[in-house]
Amino acid sequence: MTDAAQTRGLTVRFPRRGTAVLRELSLTIAPGEQVIVFGPSGAGKSTLLHALAGVIPHSVVATVDGTVHIFGRDTAEVPVVELSREVGVVAQDPQSSLCLPDVEQELALPLENRAVPPEQISALIDEALAAVDGAAFRRRATGQLSGGETQRVALAAGLIGGQRLLLLDEPTSMLDAAGIHAVRSAIAGAVAATHPAVVLIEHRIDEFAGDGGIAALPARALVLGADGRLLADGPTPQVLAQYGAELHTAGCWLPLETELAAVFGTAGGLDSVDVRRGLAALAPPRPADEADEADGRDEADGAGVAVPAPATVVLEASTLTVGHSATEPTLSGISLTLHSGEIVAVLGANGVGKSTLLLTLAGLLPPLAGTVSGARPGMIFQNPEHQFVANTVRAEVAFGLPAGSGELVTQQLQAHRLSHLADQVPHRLSGGEKRRLSVAAMLAHHRPTLLADEPTFGLDRHATISTGRALRQAAAGGRSILFSSHDIRTVATVADRIILVAEGTVIADAPVDDILRDEAVLARAGIVVPPLVRWLLAATTTPAALRHALDALDNTIVAAGPLVGSVDESRAG
Repeated sequence: MTDAAQTRGLTVRFPRRGTAVLRELSLTIAPGEQVIVFGPSGAGKSTLLHALAGVIPHSVVATVDGTVHIFGRDTAEVPVVELSREVGVVAQDPQSSLCLPDVEQELALPLENRAVPPEQISALIDEALAAVDGAAFRRRATGQLSGGETQRVALAAGLIGGQRLLLLDEPTSMLDAAGIHAVRSAIAGAVAATHPAVVLIEHRIDEFAGDGGIAALPARALVLGADGRLLADGPTPQVLAQYGAELHTAGCWLPLETELAAVFGTAGGLDSVDVRRGLAALAPPRPADEADEADGRDEADGAGVAVPAPATVVLEASTLTVGHSATEPTLSGISLTLHSGEIVAVLGANGVGKSTLLLTLAGLLPPLAGTVSGARPGMIFQNPEHQFVANTVRAEVAFGLPAGSGELVTQQLQAHRLSHLADQVPHRLSGGEKRRLSVAAMLAHHRPTLLADEPTFGLDRHATISTGRALRQAAAGGRSILFSSHDIRTVATVADRIILVAEGTVIADAPVDDILRDEAVLARAGIVVPPLVRWLLAATTTPAALRHALDALDNTIVAAGPLVGSVDESRAG
């Protein structure tokens, strides 16, 4: 039987990059086999998927040594459009997967390319959208979809052709709880129906796995080291047990059970008495009068910075109505106030209007009604490439800064692990590197308010922690931060306050601890608190204790050097 995918000695180098992104990678994926890929940011995970899809070398400029075969065909000799008959792709940036103006046309295209009889196309579109819980999107313009909605449509397009190999690059990165459930079910349905091989890259591992835990992940795991070599290849439980501590230290997202085993040296996750004792020790109960009542934080946060109490109003919205059409507003009756030194998270389901609200507060969309007052904020876009204006990483960070800001630029590059990429073209970075650059560039400007649309999506665990602490440091300097996110753990670690959006308006605006303990209001907004945060909420009595425990877990990820090594070649071949 012909292998679904086979690489032999695959090495990929990009222009102006001193080292190869992938090195001498040899592996075989059988038809119907399910594989998950682990590795730190920049290890070459997305590059591997691009090579399997034929995007490298046909569409992306790169030097490629070695070979890649998909169902026996050499990708160097077969055009991408021809490979797409066998390969379905959900890209890390789902917008890059969509090319037609409306959803119906987008999903019809792969069927038309496969010469599906016209009378069958409409029903297949309905079936694909229903699988991702996107039936309401069929008549929508692709340009008007939210990030999460775009991700669901991209998955539907990747599944609709019945391809024999599915390449999924973080298919849940921008999804709410309902969207993750729909995506998990859609992939499981496709696997059951047509038995494709699947190669998955995923950061939100616990949400993707659901209640099944590690057993619900793909059965085989690959680990790519920071040097682009294949470090491990084997059954997923075995790989996580053997390499979990190294992956944790390297800053990879892992199943919670694996993370807790790496931290406490005990298996069993939250069901383990020893693990629960260890967690409780990280967050000892504290009397209310011992808490830092000025701001609800420890005396020093995880970034080592004392945080002042919120004070000056820096941005205010009054009876705001936002949307792209006056006849169909997205949100209305929005009144909110942001203070200096405060971090506020905007939470809500996909498509509820979080990005539209941020764009309106930034002055990039006119309000349909109401007013916004205060100095114009800086904005970190959901898609990093939408804000890139320079030809190098260093120039991107320096853009708009006054002369003589070289030291500040160098500091930002170092803080966000971009120094080694200073001379690279921003658009050629990995997804995580692009996100780190977008955050670094905006933090270099000292505007009183910074708006950030999902600033940690696509980042590995190390970069997520670093970004959260950079935001806290900015707030400690007096700036106000307002960010959207689906990562409740990061919200609980970073934010002071949550604005909860649902039902066309703000349904709650309160301190983080209060919102996350209010199951009724969370249910109205479709928010699910992850098990770790839920357990810590039950075990702690103050917001400071909750944050202290989460910070302590984050502190277990240290700069212990890159994750490198070699794999057992007998398994890889």
